[in-house]
Amino acid sequence: MIIVDPGFEIQDELDRASLAVRLEACGRICYKSEEKITVDSALPFVKKIAEHGHNSVMEMAVVTLRLCCTADHIADFFQCQPKFLTIDMVENGLLVTGSIRAFRELYSSFPEVEVVSAMVDFLGSRHPYLFENVWIPVQRLNTPVIGVEKISLDEVEHLAVNLLLRHRYLGVKFIVNRAVTHEIVRHRPCSFLQESQRYCRYSQDKFGNQVTFIRPMFFAPDSPEYKLWQEAMEETEDLYLQLLETSTPQAARTVLPNSCKTEIIVYCNLAEWRHIFRLRTTSAAEPSMREVMIPLETEVKNRYPQIFV
Repeated sequence: MIIVDPGFEIQDELDRASLAVRLEACGRICYKSEEKITVDSALPFVKKIAEHGHNSVMEMAVVTLRLCCTADHIADFFQCQPKFLTIDMVENGLLVTGSIRAFRELYSSFPEVEVVSAMVDFLGSRHPYLFENVWIPVQRLNTPVIGVEKISLDEVEHLAVNLLLRHRYLGVKFIVNRAVTHEIVRHRPCSFLQESQRYCRYSQDKFGNQVTFIRPMFFAPDSPEYKLWQEAMEETEDLYLQLLETSTPQAARTVLPNSCKTEIIVYCNLAEWRHIFRLRTTSAAEPSMREVMIPLETEVKNRYPQIFV
């Protein structure tokens, strides 16, 4: 049995990586197969994910586009009621931020809408592997020109506060117990990827042939309560490993408790992070949630003092 403390990591490095690298790094957390990442593994992984329709992985990368278009284009675009995109009117057009999944699904439903086709033509021509089985490059004739420009992360960081709040997405990987993740996934505007007990077989060497648990903050390490908790985890681990001898991980996991360590990526814009902090750092919040959210809020506030006041 392994006992670890909870923690978090803001995914700064992935913010600077390519879309494929980001999607692979996030997607592999579900299977805890990060050891398979190589310099050439991202594209095959992402293509396979797209082929199998694992859409939650495709939510883990967003793109911000500036569109130069007419009022008629904008009116037609809003007629299709675009979902899961952040859209703001700006000078001469629109500012649009969305995940790869959002652009894929929008194009699947409304390929004839000029703003939609212009955005996906732009993205598909640069990242065709992300739009396989959805987008086919075609020569569009007699179509009014819509200018599409990708906005870099640095440019997003320098947007006006009201736009920064909505268009800057931040990914955070948490290492917490499953009681915490049961609560955090209730934040609907977020995207999530979580370590899967269905696929992870903790009897494997890469897991140390044992189950990892999060140290409970409720009990002092030398207290009778902590000893009882530790005994319960040891017994649970033994039962789980016995079940794995004749059962699949998805069957054996039924004995695993909330104290199990899990990794989860939470990805959303700063507006939603502000909402999360308002709910999850107060004295009424679950203590194990506050244990990670309070220091995370402090770090994010230091980065964006103009937003988190």
